[in-house]
Amino acid sequence: MKNKRNRLQLIVELVKGNCIGSQSELSERLAEQGIEVTQATLSRDLKALKITKVAADNGGYMYIFPGTTEMQSAKLFMGVPVAGQHMGYASLEFSGNFAVMKTRNGYAAGLAYDIDMSHVDEFLGTIAGADTVFAILREGVTHEQARKVLNRILPHH
Repeated sequence: MKNKRNRLQLIVELVKGNCIGSQSELSERLAEQGIEVTQATLSRDLKALKITKVAADNGGYMYIFPGTTEMQSAKLFMGVPVAGQHMGYASLEFSGNFAVMKTRNGYAAGLAYDIDMSHVDEFLGTIAGADTVFAILREGVTHEQARKVLNRILPHH
């Protein structure tokens, strides 16, 4: 069991600290650290850790860990941090009981995940496309209340 725990910890460190776009690349990085792993085991490990793959600006993909750090966000922006944006966030508008957030292409799912995992009472849930997130406000929640909640979740917007 210790080997599995060590392998999972190393996977977390590699994903958080590097721009890794495929299981084969991750497997190679693990092998460099002396850990040989089958594709099936690696796939199970990624699922257990809830690591997901998102589109990167270079047309490829990148694995991210839940609770993506600013360092990873910067890597997703191809090494250039974008002031005023968090995880690809671009804008916020309201229409009735919907908060409509525009993101960079491929970032909407991560943003929706962050909102859903915050478990705030002001939102019923989210729906994500490629570059748009719809967050459904509970009845009676004002746009200003929703904006304040989003300011806590997305402090850089």
